[in-house]
Amino acid sequence: MISKEEFMKIKVLAMQGMSQRAIAKQLGISRNTVKKYLQGDFDEPHYATRKTGISKLEAFKPYLHSRLAKAAPIHLSAVVLLREIKEQGYTGEISLLRQYLHQYRGSVEPQPIIRFETEAGKQMQVDWGQMRGGKSPLHAFVAVLGYSRALFVAITDNMRYETLEACHRQAFEYFQGIPQQVWYDNMKTVVIERDAYGEGKHRFNQHFYQFSKEMGFIPKLCKPYRPQTKGKVERMVRYVRDNFYQPLATKLSALELTLDVETANVEVINWLNTVANQRIHDTIKVKPADRLKEEQTYLQSLPPLQPVAPPQPAEVSMPLFDMSFETQPLHHDLNIYAQFSEAL
Repeated sequence: MISKEEFMKIKVLAMQGMSQRAIAKQLGISRNTVKKYLQGDFDEPHYATRKTGISKLEAFKPYLHSRLAKAAPIHLSAVVLLREIKEQGYTGEISLLRQYLHQYRGSVEPQPIIRFETEAGKQMQVDWGQMRGGKSPLHAFVAVLGYSRALFVAITDNMRYETLEACHRQAFEYFQGIPQQVWYDNMKTVVIERDAYGEGKHRFNQHFYQFSKEMGFIPKLCKPYRPQTKGKVERMVRYVRDNFYQPLATKLSALELTLDVETANVEVINWLNTVANQRIHDTIKVKPADRLKEEQTYLQSLPPLQPVAPPQPAEVSMPLFDMSFETQPLHHDLNIYAQFSEAL
């Protein structure tokens, strides 16, 4: 079969008055072929339809449709769906998936936000994010190191002070060090009153102040109405919700199961180690896990573990104390807060 270009040349040369023999000689084809195409006894040549990359998604479209339908109204990002269909054998690019998702549901993937940079070992940002409300709430304690973007997450069912302190200790252990500063917003478990003793001199929760002193970090408060000063962790709260919690919760929901705290914390550590801290970060263009190794040399050392006292034998009798008096709250000299209370 001749090409479409050769077919057009036969037609043009014939219109110019050239004989079939001359056309065949010029094009290097048989006279019968020329005759055949001039008499119209043929199917007109055509170009083979080029297979587009979208065909790589064909086998995965039923899964995508089912996954999106079962997750609705929760939005699953292209990053999450790409990870899931790659496990099933998808070999295409995320751009192809994004294009299809845009056509299918008419949404556009959010673009990454560029954040300001900080020195290694200097800063950690902390925030709470509610993953689930109602009678059985789930909250995510989210901590991110400013330089490496290394992420730590703990899932809890409350946001009490004792839980906040325990999550800090877990984060420091996970990062294998303590930064110079930790940034917060207005959570009451951290700050009682902003600017209580003058501009930038805040009244911190007494227990939290003692904890920060023990661990050796300075608490910092973000300025009101300036979310960019804590933008890294706020972005990560959304990332945890969209890329960890919602995919896991919707999968369990499809099986008529409900995500609990214990399961969530087992899964989140695996997700941190295999996904969140192993991805190429949009801003720094390297894996947070790799950059964490560099930042760890700048972090303060973890405090030594306190030895556990052996249990004491029970006394035969216990002294009685008069507990009828009113306990008085502890007070500290206000000056001790100054070194820990500056806000940029």
